[in-house]
Amino acid sequence: MHQFTFTELWATMGIFARTIAFVLFFMSLASLLVMFERIFVFLVNSSASRAFATRVGAILSRGDLQAAANEKLDGKKIGHLGRVIQAGLQAFTVAGTAHKDVAVDSVARALERQSQREVQSFKRGLGILATVGSTAPFVGLLGTVMGIINAFQSMAETGSGGLGTVSAGISEALITTAFGLLVAIPAVMAYNFLQGWVDARGVDMAEASNEFLDLVARKHGGHAQAAPPPAS
Repeated sequence: MHQFTFTELWATMGIFARTIAFVLFFMSLASLLVMFERIFVFLVNSSASRAFATRVGAILSRGDLQAAANEKLDGKKIGHLGRVIQAGLQAFTVAGTAHKDVAVDSVARALERQSQREVQSFKRGLGILATVGSTAPFVGLLGTVMGIINAFQSMAETGSGGLGTVSAGISEALITTAFGLLVAIPAVMAYNFLQGWVDARGVDMAEASNEFLDLVARKHGGHAQAAPPPAS
């Protein structure tokens, strides 16, 4: 039985099938770039957030919000958690000696706004993974359908029947579906993993925001209302 190699299949593929293969290649390349870029960003942010928690957490644990606010913090090097708390510290400094409810509400809104910004920043590029994961199989299927149509047209033109006469065309058609699945599966897996990471960091920021609000409330001699979690 004759075995079709990839080289033979590529040589027999028509212009449309090759176009589909190139489209899938660029979709795969885009998803890989997003995947590795997001993983790098997430790792850097996690490391920076842990460093911030070690540095400023000890100050906040003493309830010294003013000392924490006076710390010189670089927003690019303190991670997502540091930027959220920094926004709360800035709001606390601006509120100054304002009424307790006013100060707490101002800080809560600042924490929520920054948390939402961080979540949206983390989601950057995930739409590409979702798009590739959902459309790549259909792009491959389009190539398969057109390949099968061409195969049966060739069979009609030659006037011969049987699967053997169109086996090359069928193989060419099915290979595009295989390409589509090979592109889609890693993209879907990466999207689910990265989206889960974003959701977990959203919970972390909500918990940190609520703990910070408790400190602000105690500073003003009251109780804070829990900040809502950032939109996922």
